[in-house]
Amino acid sequence: MQARRASRELALILFSQFDKKIVEYSDKDFEDIILKSIRVLTNNSTDELKTAVGSLIDIKDFIETYEADDPSNLERPIGVKNKPVQIPTTADMIEKIDTILDVVEKTVFALEIAEFAVLESQSDVQDYVVKIAKAFKAHYAEIDEQIQKFSKGWDINRLVKIDKDVLRIAIIELLYIKEAPMKVVVDEALELAKKYSTDDSSAFINGVLAKVVIENGVK
Repeated sequence: MQARRASRELALILFSQFDKKIVEYSDKDFEDIILKSIRVLTNNSTDELKTAVGSLIDIKDFIETYEADDPSNLERPIGVKNKPVQIPTTADMIEKIDTILDVVEKTVFALEIAEFAVLESQSDVQDYVVKIAKAFKAHYAEIDEQIQKFSKGWDINRLVKIDKDVLRIAIIELLYIKEAPMKVVVDEALELAKKYSTDDSSAFINGVLAKVVIENGVK
C-alpha cells in the first residue's frame, strides 16, 4: 500500500471526528485524534471479522447438514463418516462468501493503514495526515466555499458528511499541499467515495473536483 493512500483514508476518519473547534486544535490534538482514528479502524475490523466468522459458521453448518441429509449418507450405518457429496451453487452461499471476502479486504486494508501509521519508518503517513488537518484548520472557510460554489445549488450543510470530507481532503491536496499529481488526487477521492459513500457520490465528487481544477488552473 502506498503511504499517501493510507494517509487519505486515515484523514477521512480524522475528519469525521472534527468539530467546530478545529481552529483551536494543536498539533498534539491532531496526533491524538489520529491515534483514535487508528483505534476506530482496528475496532471496526475486529467487529467485521466477528461477522465474517459468523457467516463462515453458517456456511459450514449448511454444508454439513446438506451432506448428512444426502440420500447416500442417510443409508450409511450410524457412526460411519459421511461421504462427500456435490453442493449446488446457491445465491445465498455466494452472497455470504462475497460478504466475507469484502470484510477480509477491508480488514487487511485497515491493518495495513494501522501498520503504516505506527511504524517509525512510516512516520510520513502521520506527517501527511497532520499536514492535511493543519491545511484544513487554516483554510476551512475557503475550502468549503469551493465546495458550495460547485455543488450545483446544494446547501453544503445538507451534503452527505462523508462526501463533504472526501471533497475537503482532495481540495486541500489540490490547492494547498500540491505534492501529489492532480489525477492521483482525484482518482483517490473517487475510490474513497465508492468505498464509503453512496452509489451516486463518486459522480458528484468527480463533477465538483473537475470544476475546482478548471477554476484554479490546477495541472
